[in-house]
Amino acid sequence: MLPWLGDDDATPFPPTARALGPDSDAPGLLAAGGALTIRRLDAAYRRGIFPWYSPGQPVLWWSPDPRMVLPVAEFKLHRSLRKSLRAFLAAPGSEIRFDSAFEQVIAHCAATPRNGQHGTWIVPALRRTYTLWHRAGVAHSVETWACGKLVGGLYGVGIGRMFFGESMFAHATDASKIALCALVAFCRAQRIELIDCQQATAHLASFGARELPRADFENHLARTLDQPPPAAWTYDSSHWSHLSNT
Repeated sequence: MLPWLGDDDATPFPPTARALGPDSDAPGLLAAGGALTIRRLDAAYRRGIFPWYSPGQPVLWWSPDPRMVLPVAEFKLHRSLRKSLRAFLAAPGSEIRFDSAFEQVIAHCAATPRNGQHGTWIVPALRRTYTLWHRAGVAHSVETWACGKLVGGLYGVGIGRMFFGESMFAHATDASKIALCALVAFCRAQRIELIDCQQATAHLASFGARELPRADFENHLARTLDQPPPAAWTYDSSHWSHLSNT
């Protein structure tokens, strides 16, 4: 039976080894219910657990095995994207910003179906809680701007020397990919080794993401989450030099 969390945010999660296995209808599903608060989210992410559910469902908590991650040292900057990135950086009015429009970014991501699903998984409760987490300095957005207009971006969670990617959107060609390039460059500059991608997709694999056993992922979290975080989540053009060897 799937464990059900109490209504408060102090009920502990079950061991991640109890998550449903690959032969189940919901591989990686660990628990359901519980209050969706910053305290609960912090406890979850520190265990490698994340919420993912649809409107009308209780909060569902996941810990897949294996886990899709992007080692930033293995990021693949394909020739076509490198060309798009150079054109973007050279274009007047084009810029990368961090954390200037988090609520817009998460709203655009909420309007983008995940993995071909109909509708959104970023339900209003998730938007509210991650926005509060952003105001607390933990959730971050990486944004692609063109002539004063937000055209793409992504958001995620930064704890210690770890970044957990959540979702991205694009309203212009390669805009979300350019935001990912900026994130990778920032992570390399800040000695953040892994970007959590949660679930395996061919799209992510094309950038160098790969599956990691849950135990290895949790060991990485234990090593990095209590390290000092970056002094500031701020874009700096010097970060692009960290992509020169990609």
